[in-house]
Amino acid sequence: MKHNEGTFKGFGGLELYTQSWLPDTPPKAIMALVHGFGEHSGRYKNVVNHLVPKGYAIYGFDHRGHGRSPGKRGHVNDWAEFRGDVVAFKQFITGQHPDLPLFLMGHSMGGLIVLEYILRHPEGWQGVIASAPLLGQPNISPALIFISRLLSRVWPSLGVNTGLDASTISRDETEVEAYQNDPLVHSMGTPRTSTEMTTAVTWTQAHAADINLPLLIIHGQADALISPEDSAAFFANVTYPDKQRILYDGGFHESHNDIHHEQVTADLEQWLEAHL
Repeated sequence: MKHNEGTFKGFGGLELYTQSWLPDTPPKAIMALVHGFGEHSGRYKNVVNHLVPKGYAIYGFDHRGHGRSPGKRGHVNDWAEFRGDVVAFKQFITGQHPDLPLFLMGHSMGGLIVLEYILRHPEGWQGVIASAPLLGQPNISPALIFISRLLSRVWPSLGVNTGLDASTISRDETEVEAYQNDPLVHSMGTPRTSTEMTTAVTWTQAHAADINLPLLIIHGQADALISPEDSAAFFANVTYPDKQRILYDGGFHESHNDIHHEQVTADLEQWLEAHL
């Protein structure tokens, strides 16, 4: 396995950190990973360690305001910045692998980003995977959300601690501890990010029927951070026939880092193989 690091120019020319994992033989397909809120592209080792030896190249990048990328922690001025970064990321990947099948996977906020994105830019993708996608109100303080709406216009970049409960990400205590001790993980958000996220959720849910790519949704049944009912509602409104939703009994928020991660990565591989 070969690990590479670098940067690419995202929306507005911002230099974003990217890393990739390539198999030792020529890859048969590419998976582009879009991480969740407050985390970074380096937290998908179980996906990488399972899929790369199977012949998949995996590319990830750190959102603006996240991980090793620049920007105020947890802040976005407009949702179009997130979308534009994925547009640029696809161009970056296809510049290196112009003829390979290309899949897109997003987790949590990243799941919302990829769904909203492919509704607008489906071209060139073989299929999309959304892991515990943010498609409703996340489990954070309603008072904090209300205050964010008020502040979004007058102080949009005010740093606010979201108070995310790390114990909700996984039933594996080792994973929870690693998350808590990871210097690249943060729990900061801003009023503008909150309101932009809410707008994106509403729009994406309203356009579920416009999905025209093979879709896989995976979600932990006991996810206390993002309700599985929200992804179920979206899935029910998708009319494209090639769709699948897997609900993991007892699973927490990060299926790929939970105690059932081997089943999750096997399911990912099976779905990818069926769509090559």
